[in-house]
Amino acid sequence: MNPAAIPSAPRPADGPCASPGEPGAPRMKDMPAAERPRERLARHGADRLSNAELLAILLRTGTAGASALDVAQVLLSRFQSLDGLARAPLSELGSVRGVGRDKAVALKSAFTLALRLAEETRETAPVLDTPARVADLLREANRQYEVEHFQVVFLNTRRQLIRVASISQGTLDTLLVHPREVFKAAIHASASALVLVHNHPSGDPAPSEADIQVTRDLIRAGQLLKIEVLDHVILGRRAPDRPVDYVSLRELGYFYT
Repeated sequence: MNPAAIPSAPRPADGPCASPGEPGAPRMKDMPAAERPRERLARHGADRLSNAELLAILLRTGTAGASALDVAQVLLSRFQSLDGLARAPLSELGSVRGVGRDKAVALKSAFTLALRLAEETRETAPVLDTPARVADLLREANRQYEVEHFQVVFLNTRRQLIRVASISQGTLDTLLVHPREVFKAAIHASASALVLVHNHPSGDPAPSEADIQVTRDLIRAGQLLKIEVLDHVILGRRAPDRPVDYVSLRELGYFYT
């Protein structure tokens, strides 16, 4: 069959696929350029790629009758999870058709770097157990914003930073901040608690009625999901009559449902 006539394969999900070597398996170069993993990562960012696509980038090439995406899918199917893949011995990785010693070494190197990054993050992640520390973390990033940005700080059980996610921008009384978006990101981050943060470009951090209502809605959602909403910090600017540039809704007494 003429390669140009082969239908382009849809972006793969992480799961089983046809065995390498199946006749007619699409090759990476037969895919539309915009659908190839490297181009998708460059255009859209790594977070938009599936696990199979990220593995395919590490593998670089496939084997006869199977693309790098096919081989990546076989790896995910055989080892069941990324954790299983990361723990697999080098010899077992290399025994998979289309992998071999050199690609197994590349995979093992990538997983080892990820493990070291996780260990480094655990050792250096700041403890954010007060509104002042949260404000110190995000003050400079929020200073430049001309509209309100709603962010969520995800924390582990030790109140150490996991990451900060930007949820929405605009104003809280006109832009919907839906619990689904907040807690979907919290679950993805494996957070045990979170702190809500947004800025007031006017400089006055005093909460609006919308700020208070959004906070209470998210507290209730967190209680259902067993992810504690610790505080809502609003960032403003210092002024002669305002020596502190933030407020804590918990400290102001608004943390009840």
